[in-house]
Amino acid sequence: MPDPAKGAGKSDAPGLKRSGALRFAIGTAWVACVAILLALGVWQVERRAWKLDLIDRVDRRVHAAPVSVPDRTAWPAINRNDDEYKRVTLSGRFLNDCETLVQALTVEGPGYWVVTPLQTSDGLVLVNRGFVPSERREPASRSAGNPDGIVSVTGLLRISEPGGGFLRHNDPQANRWYSRDVAAIAAARGLSDVAPFFVDADATPNPGGYPVGGLTVIAFPNNHLVYALTWFTLALMLAGAGVQRLRRARGEGDPAAGQDVEWDHRQQDMRRQEASPL
Repeated sequence: MPDPAKGAGKSDAPGLKRSGALRFAIGTAWVACVAILLALGVWQVERRAWKLDLIDRVDRRVHAAPVSVPDRTAWPAINRNDDEYKRVTLSGRFLNDCETLVQALTVEGPGYWVVTPLQTSDGLVLVNRGFVPSERREPASRSAGNPDGIVSVTGLLRISEPGGGFLRHNDPQANRWYSRDVAAIAAARGLSDVAPFFVDADATPNPGGYPVGGLTVIAFPNNHLVYALTWFTLALMLAGAGVQRLRRARGEGDPAAGQDVEWDHRQQDMRRQEASPL
C-alpha cells in the first residue's frame, strides 16, 4: 500500500518548483530594474558634466577677442563642438540683392532675420545682419542700412540650420524660410563658393537702425541633476520595496515560503518513517 505522505510530497513537488522559478524570475526582474535606474542616474550625471563643460567652452568663446573668420582651407573641418559661437571678424562687400528673409521670433517681437551674402577675398560668407520687423521687410524701407562699399563685420560663427524650424520646413520655391540653412539659401540664390557656416552680426548699430544685430540667444538647458536625482530616487524606492518584501516573506510566512517549510517537514517525516522499524 503506497505511503500517503510520499504521494503528497511527490504531487506537491512540481508546484513548489514552479513557485521557486516564479520567485527567481521576479527577483531577477527586480534586480534588473534597479540596475537600469541606477545606470540612467549615472548617465545623467555624466551628461551634466558634459553640459557644464560645453557651457564653459561657449562662454569663453563668446567673450574672447575676435579672430579672423576661417579661410577656405579650414571650411571642411568646421564643426559644432569646436567652432560654434567663436567671435570672428571679416570684411567684404554685401550682395544686398541676394538677401534672404528668415522668419524669426525675438525679444524685439516677430519678424525676420536679414541674411545677406558677404563677398570676401576668400569666397562668400552668409551674414545674419540682424532682425527687422514685418513692416521693414522690404529693402527699400531700410535702404540706409544696406551699405554699398567695403564693410567690416564682427559676430559669432554659427553652424548651418538645415531643413527648417519646428514643424515648418523651408520652402525655397515659395521663398519661405524658417531656418538659416546655408546650403539651401545658397542654392536658391544661385551662389557658389559659399562657406558652410554663417555669422551672426553683433550689436554694432546699422545706419537707419535696421537690421538690429546682437540678438543671438545662447542658452543650454541643464536639468540633468534633477533627472539624475529622479532616477536615483526611483532606484532607492524600488530597492527598498524589494528588501521590505523579502523581510516580510521570511518573517510573516509568505505562502511560497510556507510551502517550502511544509515541504521540509514532510521530508523529515518521511525519513523518520523509513528509518523506524516495523
